[in-house]
Order: sequence, then structure tokens, then C-alpha cells
Amino acid sequence: MKNIFLTAAIASVALVNCGTVQSLVQNTFPYTANVLVSTGVPADKEVSSTATATNVQTWFGGNNNAKIKDVRISDAKVSVVSPSGGNLSALKSIKVYISSSGTSEKLVASRSDISTDASSLNLDLGNSGFLDEVVKSTGVTVRTVYELKNQTSSDMNLKVALNFSSIPAN
Repeated sequence: MKNIFLTAAIASVALVNCGTVQSLVQNTFPYTANVLVSTGVPADKEVSSTATATNVQTWFGGNNNAKIKDVRISDAKVSVVSPSGGNLSALKSIKVYISSSGTSEKLVASRSDISTDASSLNLDLGNSGFLDEVVKSTGVTVRTVYELKNQTSSDMNLKVALNFSSIPAN
């Protein structure tokens, strides 16, 4: 009976430690892009905005030998930065693509038929697979495509926040 308790205690400690180690070695890194929605943008027309992912380049610097793997989008969100108290009711749809020098564009997040007056909204994650090649390359670019339901009465600044996750490579 004493051996059963001792074995159960050791197994419990080992399982807890494995989970702790896994959470310590999994990396999460953010990327944000600002998108300006001007008053002159017509409704029912897709408009594209591109931003260079300089903070991703700071972490990896186009280093194909970066010791990470299985990079994917873990979370994506759009929110209104200005005007103060603004909301997303003018947005009809939004799509977020990522690419880099020598890689094709991949849809990583989107939302269509937006019907909210909230100031932020979680986006649906695309089935983009692993993004190792993209984030380890130079010139990482995020392109945001949006469509308005109605023309805005004032300029609106949006923030697109992407969180990437990865694990250490051997």
C-alpha cells in the first residue's frame, strides 16, 4: 500500500513538472499594425493597408536558424484606437494576411458580416498552418483588407494585434 502512494505521488509530481516545463518553453510574441480608415473611403469597397512587421524582425532578424519551430497565430484582434469612444459598427469585414520576402501571402485571420458596436473584436483564425518560413525570413509584411458598411464621418485608427506562438527547435 505504501508503494502505491509513493508511486502515485512521484507520477503526480512528474506530470505537473512536465506541464510547467512545456509552458516555460513555449514562446508567445506579439505583432501590432495600425490601420487608418479615412473619411474618403467608400462603403462596399475592399481597401488594403500594408505594414512592415519590424518587431518580428527584431526578434528573429530574418534568421532562418532561429531556434523556434511550429510558429502559428494563436490570437488575433482588431480594436479602435481613435476616435476616443469609437466603435467598429462601420466595419463590414476584415482580413489579415502575412507574407515575407520569397513567401506567398497567407490569410491568418478574418471576420465577415461584422455586426457589433464594440470597440474591439476577436478575429477568426485562418487555417494558415505553420508560419516558420514567413517569420524567419526578411521583410515580414502584414496586409489588412477591410470593407466598410458606411462611410465614416471622421478618420478612424484601428489596431490589429496578432499573437504568434512557437516552441523551441532542437
